[in-house]
Amino acid sequence: MGNYRNIVVEERGRVFIVIINRPERRNAIDADTAEELYRAWTYFDKNPDLYVGVITGAGGNFSSGADLYDIDRLVGRVTRPEGPLGITRLRLTKPVIAAISGYCVAGGLEIALWADIRVADRTAKFGFLERRFGVPLVDGGTQRLARVVGLGRALDLILTGRLISAEEAYQWGLVNYLVDEGKALDKAVEIAELISSYPQETLRNDRLAVYEGLGKPIGEGLMIEMNYGLKSIKTGELYEGARRFKEGMGRHGDVISARG
Repeated sequence: MGNYRNIVVEERGRVFIVIINRPERRNAIDADTAEELYRAWTYFDKNPDLYVGVITGAGGNFSSGADLYDIDRLVGRVTRPEGPLGITRLRLTKPVIAAISGYCVAGGLEIALWADIRVADRTAKFGFLERRFGVPLVDGGTQRLARVVGLGRALDLILTGRLISAEEAYQWGLVNYLVDEGKALDKAVEIAELISSYPQETLRNDRLAVYEGLGKPIGEGLMIEMNYGLKSIKTGELYEGARRFKEGMGRHGDVISARG
């Protein structure tokens, strides 16, 4: 996995956890941290033994976004294919869950939007606070937020720079799961372990079909879905699943693993 100074990485079975670890800066991300995030998440995506990733922050905050004390180096990263903060233009082949507490603002919110699922505890606060400093959204916020919460709410946050609470973010659908203080990481790992228990190739193909179909006409989107579905059928996971169903496993909503 390599050595890291500004993040902590952990493997729990099939789950890969990345903790942004600059609590003295509310986990603001400088150029070195961005590079470490890139290295960690590309390692995760290439490792066949890891199925689901979780990203979180140390010390009670998720991330306050770009470290403005390192603005010159970060500006130099704007055209990087992976994004200024290291990961926000990457499309991984596996799902990622954000576990959020405290400040999840500016580029930190853009990282949370990069994840597939967001779990927040009741201390979480969300907003594009960089609005007041003339810092542009260049880590996906202008594109992803509207797709998650709708155009009107996205423009509200982007233009006003206001903070919203965890409860409001949950009502908007920005947050998928709202939990008690200090429980976000536990819940994220619980969800990651559930996702890890399913047949993985079909799950990943369905996820990619969602992303590749965004913004496409329905006919084109259905063809994308069909093509990914054919790939999944060829893996044999469907036939193995049908066998287990016939044997009585997984009925009535019971969860079963890919290994039965």
